Amino acid sequence: MPSSQTPLPSDPLAALVDGEAQRRAAHLAQEAFARVFRLSVAEPDDVRRRGVEQLRGELAEWAGQAADDEARALRLALLLAGMDQWGLAWTQAFELVAIPGLTELIGALRTGLDAQAEARFLRHFESIGAAEQNVIDFKVELRRALHLALWHSSIATESREEALRLSSRLGGMLLALAREMPIAGWRLVADAVAFIQIRCLADSLAVEGIGQEATQALFAALARELPKDVSDLVMAHATRAVIAWQHAQRGPEQVH
Repeated sequence: MPSSQTPLPSDPLAALVDGEAQRRAAHLAQEAFARVFRLSVAEPDDVRRRGVEQLRGELAEWAGQAADDEARALRLALLLAGMDQWGLAWTQAFELVAIPGLTELIGALRTGLDAQAEARFLRHFESIGAAEQNVIDFKVELRRALHLALWHSSIATESREEALRLSSRLGGMLLALAREMPIAGWRLVADAVAFIQIRCLADSLAVEGIGQEATQALFAALARELPKDVSDLVMAHATRAVIAWQHAQRGPEQVH
């Protein structure tokens, strides 16, 4: 049974790539995916290839700034894992056949590796998913951005069918996360719920119409499909986060 008191085991890979660098990797992967996606859908082949090569250089440079070969391999693995997860999520959510620029970029980043560097890369790439605490800061940052982006897409569309489909896809991702990561997964689900609620309050989003329906459908699916103990934990954690945000917005109370 999950508990808010259960500590997450320490990240054994943080000695190679610390939390700050892990979060940076998640941001770089998100930015790279956004750029390569635009190149793939909006630009001719020659422009796309030039853009991919520029991105390859930027990402390879960041990975190469690590202190040693093992850290460089893990940085590269984080970048590719992040872009791969964005690509998979977008391909499934929007029923895309392929994202050519993403395939080219991932291939280009690995092409220059010699046999030893490739072996190090593969070992670290596999280690990312080997235990849920491995590179946990990267996973949290990456998933937070992914979940919020999918939710924004679901409330931005004018098609009710697409909004509910995207909401359902996001719900499926969150449910899978809770199953696959028994210690941290529910926290990431709660994080997504809280972030969505905070964005609704802060920016008056999803207050009516299709966006509201899609958001309500997401929350209802989570409440229905999560085991009751997990659902209760998620909602309680999210509620505390929203209340803390509301208090922070009000500022310190004046004493008279």
